[in-house]
Order: sequence, then structure tokens, then C-alpha cells
Amino acid sequence: MEKLNVCLLNDSFPPAIDGVANTTFNYASIIQQNYGNVTVATPRYPGIVDHYPFEVLRYSSISLPKSFGYRGGLPFDPLFLSKFNERPIDIIHTHCPAVSSWLARMIRTGIHKPVVFTYHTKFDIDVRKSIANKTLAKAALKGIMDNINAADEVWTVSKGAGENLRSLGFQGEYRIMSNGVDFERGRACEAEIEKIRRKYGIRKGPITFLFVGRLMWYKGLKIIVDALKELQKTGVDFQMLFVGNGTDREDLQQYIRQCNLTDRCIFTAAVYDRAVLKAIFSLSDLFLFPSTYDTNGIVVREAAATGLGSVLVEGSCAAEDATGEVNCLLMKENADDLTRILIQNGNNRDYFHRIGANAQRDLYMSWRQAVDNAVGRYQEIIESYRYVPQRDDRFNLGHGYLNTCARLGRFVSNVRHGVSSARELIRGLGDEYADARREVKRRHEEKEKRKR
Repeated sequence: MEKLNVCLLNDSFPPAIDGVANTTFNYASIIQQNYGNVTVATPRYPGIVDHYPFEVLRYSSISLPKSFGYRGGLPFDPLFLSKFNERPIDIIHTHCPAVSSWLARMIRTGIHKPVVFTYHTKFDIDVRKSIANKTLAKAALKGIMDNINAADEVWTVSKGAGENLRSLGFQGEYRIMSNGVDFERGRACEAEIEKIRRKYGIRKGPITFLFVGRLMWYKGLKIIVDALKELQKTGVDFQMLFVGNGTDREDLQQYIRQCNLTDRCIFTAAVYDRAVLKAIFSLSDLFLFPSTYDTNGIVVREAAATGLGSVLVEGSCAAEDATGEVNCLLMKENADDLTRILIQNGNNRDYFHRIGANAQRDLYMSWRQAVDNAVGRYQEIIESYRYVPQRDDRFNLGHGYLNTCARLGRFVSNVRHGVSSARELIRGLGDEYADARREVKRRHEEKEKRKR
């Protein structure tokens, strides 16, 4: 196989951490190591210096309201855009339908290479939550759907994600390409688990429930708290770990206080160290994930990697590949049903562990396997691709815009080079003048000596 040159685009990338940032990072790492060369384009964060085995191009960004949780990218600089004409690119893969997909279309207009878009997140929920004005929210959704419809191929991470996309007006074909996890099968070592217990004050005896993800109400967090409130009345000894950050964190903690669960709940910030996160999964007995928002639920596969079983909402995207009472526990999307499951099995640690062992066997997929599948499809797309100017590429100010950016970039580079050369020339002349002055002074001193 010839080396691939892949351009990956996403609006979030470390230091921003979420499931899609993690996906982009793993695609980039595995492709760079095994298949070719990767360029990642993503917004700039203040003070961040990238040290990766692949190239990261950062473009200008601005701070957004807290409800967004990310910086907003502004990739409109012609000098930045010109960089994509300076490197070989075989395929463009965008993982976000907003700025990243706009940039993907811009790049395609200049270099005539295919664009793949992966639909990871039910973005309509985030848009409506973040933009209060209905007219602006509607315009934002239309722009995002225009970007998705303009892709040469659309991938989704689950069937449910594809159907959600259809409900938003997408009428094309989509291909399901599952994500993987970067944990190897197996629990973390006991020494690491004990270290994490001491760090966060996690007791050994109680049944330990876990949630990992953004702390947002729409992830089913109220369902968890309401069920735990009822479980507490039965006398079951348990503790609950919430791992993550989010705009609803403070409200969640306040609600937990109202439910008199403070002593049973432990909060950590988002955990970026993968070894620490694996230890947290490993020390837990059951993963509670009553979310219908998530389109795939990488965290469910991460849990499965360590032998941790999950409680999932029946019919949710996260439960698509799972079988109730075999490799997961299935619930209706309400607190009463989660309460039933927890009360029925709350003291049965062995049962939870059997479910987890089956999840490890059935639900695990490595990132290497997932990216291998993606690269195989990349090759098919590249071989069959024929560039056709898109009707809605007119927003790019003409098909020659990127070439114009490239010419402008080269012009500015030449000017800079010319200025640099002029400075070198002036510096050289200055050095020669100084040498000449020293030589004149030396000869004058020798002449004075001879006179004496």
C-alpha cells in the first residue's frame, strides 16, 4: 500500500478533551505510525505547544460563552489556508459539522480531493441549548446541514446516529464506521488502582458505581441521582463516582445535596491521563450510562475493555451492539426502572462482574481495528473519486480562492524572505565596514610605532 496523506479536521483537539477529540487524536496517531502522513487542523489555544509525531496546524480562535465549552475557530487567514496547497493531501476527513467542515470544503475547492464527514454527536441538541434565539439556532442548524450534505461521503458511528441525521433532513447515504478505544483488554494493575483509591478517597468495601463524561443533565444524570436516592433507603452500601466537567456540574452537586447523597458521591475533574482513567474503570463495579444523547458511547467500550459492565437505555445508540442480561443491563429511560435494577442487584457484585466479563468479550473494539477499517475505505474513496464543483461551493468566493491564498502566501513569504535577505546584506555590509575600520586603525597604530 502506498503511503496515505490524510488531513484530519476537528473543532476540538487537546487541550480540549471530549470523545471526538479523542477520536481525532487516535486516527492521527495510528495513521501516522502505520499508513502515512497526517496533518491535523484545529483551533489554537493560548500557550499550547504541540509535540506530536504528526503535524498540527493551528488557526486563530476566540473564546466562546461557557455553555459551548470550546474555543471558536476562525480559519479565514489566507496565509493559513495557503498551507494546504503546500503539502500532499489524498483525502480530507472532518469530524465536526461546523467550522471544520467549512474548512474541509474550502480545502477541497483548492486541491480537488474527497471530503469524508463523520457524524459523532447530536449537534442539534447542543445548538438549541447554546443558542437561545430560535432564528439564530435555525440558521446555525441549516449551515451545519449544508456542510454535511456537501461531504463526498458521510459516516456515522451507529445506526441510531444515522437515523438522527435523517430526522434533521439528511437524505443521502451513510456508512456506519464504529469508533474504538485506546485501552488494551484487561484491568489496570492493582498498585495503580490502590493509588487512585487513596487519591480520591474511594473506599474498598461498598459497591462502586461510575459515570464518565460531560456533566450535562441531558446525559441522564438526574435519572442516576434519583435512583441512588431510592437505593439509599434500602440500606445497600454504595458509592458513586462522577468523572468529568460540564456546565451542569454545580447544579448536579446542589441536587445531590438536596437528596442527602453528598457523603456517597465523589467528584473528580475530567481525567486526561489514560492510565488513571483505566484504573478508575477497573476499580468500579457497574457503569451507569442512562444517556440517549450519545451516538456511540466510547466510554461504554472503554468500560468493557476493563471488564466493567454498563446499564444502558434500551434502544439507545450506546446499546445497539449489546444484549441485555448478557453483556449489559438494559433499562427504560426513567429513574424508576434504574432503581428497580439497582435494588434487585445492588449487593450482587459477582453478577455485575459476570456482565462485565461478557462485555469485554463482546463489545470491545481497539482503535487500531477501527482505524484499519477507515483506511480501507479511504483507499476505495480515493480510487473512485472524481471532483465535481459543488453548487454551494460558491460561498468559497470562487474555485480559485485557495490558489489565490496560496499565491498571496508565497508573495508574503517572498517579501519576508526579501526583507530577511536585505537585513542579512545590511548586517554583512556593517560587518565589512567594521573590519575595514579595524584594519585602518591597526595600520595607523603600526605607522605611529615606526615613527617612535
